[in-house]
Amino acid sequence: MRFMASCYTRRMKVDLHTHTTASDGALAPADLVRAAVSEGVGLLSITDHDTLAAYDAVEHVTGLELVTGIELSSQWAGRTIHVVGLNVDRDSDASRNAVRRQQHARRERAVRIAERLGRHGLDVDIDRVTARANGGSVGRPHFAAELVESGRVKDFRTAFRKYLGAGKPGDVKTDWPELGSVVGWIRAAGGTAVLAHPAKYDMTRTKLRCLVTDFVVAGGGSIEIVCGQQHRDVASYLADVARAFDLSVSLGSDFHAPAPWSRPGVDAELAAGLTPVWATW
Repeated sequence: MRFMASCYTRRMKVDLHTHTTASDGALAPADLVRAAVSEGVGLLSITDHDTLAAYDAVEHVTGLELVTGIELSSQWAGRTIHVVGLNVDRDSDASRNAVRRQQHARRERAVRIAERLGRHGLDVDIDRVTARANGGSVGRPHFAAELVESGRVKDFRTAFRKYLGAGKPGDVKTDWPELGSVVGWIRAAGGTAVLAHPAKYDMTRTKLRCLVTDFVVAGGGSIEIVCGQQHRDVASYLADVARAFDLSVSLGSDFHAPAPWSRPGVDAELAAGLTPVWATW
């Protein structure tokens, strides 16, 4: 069932960007929902990377409204750009085809990561790593878990510091589809394409506006003005971008794991002139 706006107001607690064990999160889908309810979240989306598998485990949810979502990887100007698809029809051919395409790309990447680790003396069973994803998206955290469990490294931090982090042997780039294609998939699935965490791409403001321009031309409809821990000036600037490009705004924690600084839920009090993405459904 897809979400339809009802009694939701401009002031409530929402979270439209979260992750579970179906991709690279620490909580199982049902546990994430319970955590969100305990934090007072009224509107939640699970947006695992390139998979909708979490929704098979949360068919019946009480205590909040659940919006079907996914975070899809794309490329633009040689950079990896993430686009969140919200309120998508997960049973549509468009959704199934998008997930199939992305999972194929992730599988190929996983094979290359295993090959690179092998060349550095770390033979990894790719089938064991894939099994850790339990039908979801295979990523570097699954390799880290395998390295820890097999005794090759002492913990996740060491796995990424030595082998899987940026510039390390397991840092393998993926041939993601173009930004416009990903936006098109989301629209074909009946959803809203949201530019995810735009402030985290380390772009100049001019470059970011070029990205947003291409995103809008492709059919993108919303932009995250809050994503996890960020300075309030960032949200203010991104709100100005949303107004300039007539985009609705989305809010999320980008929650991956419980921590004192990381909990589900964002206060949805919005400044004047901003349209929350959920009001467009």
